[in-house]
Amino acid sequence: MSFLLTLLKISRPRFWVYVFGPYLVGLAAAAASANDLLRPGSIVFGLYFLFPANLLVYGINDIFDFETDRLNPKKTEYEMLVRPETHRRLAIVIFALNLPFIIAAYFLAPRALPSLFGFIFFSLFYSAPPIRAKAVPIVDSAFNILYVFPAAFAFQMITGTFLPIAVLAAGGLWTAAMHAFSAVPDIESDKEAGVSTIATFLGRTLTIIFCGAAYLGSAILAFPYLGMTGIAAGLVYSGIMLYAVFQPEGSKIFRIYRVFPLINALVGFALFWFIALPKFL
Repeated sequence: MSFLLTLLKISRPRFWVYVFGPYLVGLAAAAASANDLLRPGSIVFGLYFLFPANLLVYGINDIFDFETDRLNPKKTEYEMLVRPETHRRLAIVIFALNLPFIIAAYFLAPRALPSLFGFIFFSLFYSAPPIRAKAVPIVDSAFNILYVFPAAFAFQMITGTFLPIAVLAAGGLWTAAMHAFSAVPDIESDKEAGVSTIATFLGRTLTIIFCGAAYLGSAILAFPYLGMTGIAAGLVYSGIMLYAVFQPEGSKIFRIYRVFPLINALVGFALFWFIALPKFL
């Protein structure tokens, strides 16, 4: 496998929607007209949140997670195990691909620099020491607010103001639930590697219940902005959690986890058009 293909696989294309999708939703929420979607900055940072940003999130994760990943069947059967001899080269590429966009933000979107730095901070220290939030139960899920910052960046780039706090909190609850559920299939491998996560701390059932409650809380906080569309999305995700909690130990959870990117893409697509259509048509 060529190194370019390796980088592509490390960036998890099936998860790109988790970073790129919020960026598009943030653009739609902030735009006063369709022209705002076609600004040079909008296009340039669309490219950033499509590939380099995802390589940052998942590449840093793979560099610092090798000892856990080598014990996790998911990494060898479903994803990719990034071996230590590749780590230095990968870190250099991540830096080289992200730095030009940080510089570009200074010129094209200076008002959005706080959101960009927030995204980079949470992406980096979710996995990297000295914080390594992913090994601190509850904090690990909270740090997944990193996925809200592409939306915050887009919104701040266009409007010059930060997202409403209620929207940030709603997004934080949604991403915390997304992370916590993804940690459930890894409970045994994480325990074997001595890594503490929200799922090893709460256990399988309580973690899934937490996810359902977080999805509902997110929908309630988003209601003033999304109305019944937000409530409907919250009920869909909570219903999936209700289904998951009654599955026998070790069965079907990973299958549900595998279809989550498709579900999230569909919900994000609907959310984008719910926001965009009244403005542009």
